[in-house]
Amino acid sequence: MRVEPVTEEQYEALVPMIGAYQGFYEADDIRAERNREFFRRFLAPSEDGMLIAAWSGEDLAGYACLYWTFSSVQAIETVLMNDLFVDPSARDKGVGRALIEAAAEVARERGSPRLEWSTAPDNATAQGLYDSFGAEKSTWLEYQLPIDPA
Repeated sequence: MRVEPVTEEQYEALVPMIGAYQGFYEADDIRAERNREFFRRFLAPSEDGMLIAAWSGEDLAGYACLYWTFSSVQAIETVLMNDLFVDPSARDKGVGRALIEAAAEVARERGSPRLEWSTAPDNATAQGLYDSFGAEKSTWLEYQLPIDPA
């Protein structure tokens, strides 16, 4: 298995997996064209973030989308692993672990002292993986306020 930043040539293979990730979280209105446009901004080099993918030979096994963000409490840049998804056929083969390790390396290379992520409270499988890294669970609650377009 190899884990690397997604290239322009690999990008089209990733778009359906992004939709599968959104479907896993029961997103409404999944559209490949919108995803294609939105996620292109994360192809390296990017000021916004990075897409990394795990490949088993020529097969896409999983991906993570990293966002560059900040902590005003600590006055630092952090790396947010906003998405982590492993193809169902590739689960339990170390793909998720490899993607997290690669994301941590990206954070290290950027000089960021922290990699952050969140998951659904009922996603016990993912939590088992995350706990195995010794990651600390946050005590913060997340809120979302829908904003109607102007």
